[in-house]
Amino acid sequence: MAKALLGYVGGSDPRLLAEMRRLQQRVQDLESELVRIQSENDTLNAAVAQHSGESLFDSIDIDVPQAEPALT
Repeated sequence: MAKALLGYVGGSDPRLLAEMRRLQQRVQDLESELVRIQSENDTLNAAVAQHSGESLFDSIDIDVPQAEPALT
């Protein structure tokens, strides 16, 4: 009888297992993305540190026209 109850209550649902595998893969993909972004962030921080005090935007020449009043 215990086997019957176990089969009834605790049986492996293939849909549940597939969903669990999908979620585990998603977590692994997100962890990889996090490592990549952290590495990119470290590279950018190193570039900013090399410019020490010089803004990264100082080298960009953007022509900004005179500000116009906002329409309300």
